Amino acid sequence: MRPFNVPTRDEVTEQNQQLFDDLKTKVGFVPNIYATYAYSKHAPARYLAFANGKTSLNNKEKEAINLVTSQVNGCTYCLAAHTQIGKMNGFTDEQILELRQGEATFDDKLDALVKLAGAITANRGNISDDVLSGFFDAGYTRENLIDVIVNVGEKTVTNFLHNVTEIPVDFPAAPELTEKVN
Repeated sequence: MRPFNVPTRDEVTEQNQQLFDDLKTKVGFVPNIYATYAYSKHAPARYLAFANGKTSLNNKEKEAINLVTSQVNGCTYCLAAHTQIGKMNGFTDEQILELRQGEATFDDKLDALVKLAGAITANRGNISDDVLSGFFDAGYTRENLIDVIVNVGEKTVTNFLHNVTEIPVDFPAAPELTEKVN
């Protein structure tokens, strides 16, 4: 049954055709992962509302979470996409690799953030007191904690969608890591 075909604009509902048009205007194309959500009449709008919701985290923090979460979940699609988005948000190639490994030696606050996000993802939310204390000691708040958990959940949904469907990656491939995130 795999790989899934990526639905075209003509193969989706009128509601999803509008989302395709909006994405094409904003991004320049419809990424395959968003098109794949359109197998469902409601999933694209539901997912985009979730992903684009307000948060206490800035774009760099969200991308750091996206990178470590996608690495832990083994999603080649999201690693490729968020490597590009990470660069657009000011991360270097070396920093992106480090974030994927669950650390950020270049920024103490981001380091605490990716350690937390990586632990949440890898351990299904069952994290150590040390990781949580490190997050708060770095200056993050309880609001930030909730927003990290929501961000991990949002990214995990897309990671799982790709891991199940194995749709083609339409971004440049992310480099392989030699070390694994714990």
